[in-house]
Amino acid sequence: MIRDGSSPSQQRPRGASLGLPAEGPGSLAAFTTRVGAFLVDSLAAALVAGLFTAPELPGNWSLVSFAVLTVVSLVAAGQTPGMRLLGLRLAHPQPGARLALWRAVVRTGLLVLLVPALLVDADGRGLHDRLTGTAVVRDR
Repeated sequence: MIRDGSSPSQQRPRGASLGLPAEGPGSLAAFTTRVGAFLVDSLAAALVAGLFTAPELPGNWSLVSFAVLTVVSLVAAGQTPGMRLLGLRLAHPQPGARLALWRAVVRTGLLVLLVPALLVDADGRGLHDRLTGTAVVRDR
C-alpha cells in the first residue's frame, strides 16, 4: 500500500538505477523490441548456416552462426543486425568505450542458453546483461 499519495505509475522509471533516461534515445529497450531483434538475428543466422549445410537443414550450426554473428557485430559496431534494424544498441558500462571481446562472448553465450535472457530485474535487463554490465537501449 502506498501512503504518500503517489500512484504506482509514479514509481521509479526503468533504467533510473543505471542513470538512463525514462524514454527516448538511450532509454532501456522494451522487451518486445529486444525479442524482435533476437528473432531477426536468429533468422539471419539460420540463413547463413543454411548456405553451408544446404540441402540439409542447418540444425545446431545455426547456434554457431548466431554466436559468431552476434559477437563480431557487437564488438565491431555495438549492435547486431536485428538491433540495428529495430533501432537498438548495446550500452557499454563506460560510455564511448568499445565492448570488450570477453563481454560479447559471455553475453552471447548466456543469450544462446535463452533462459538467462528471460530472467529480468526491475529495470528489465536480462541476466546476460547484468553479468556483463551492459544494457540494450533505444538508439533512436
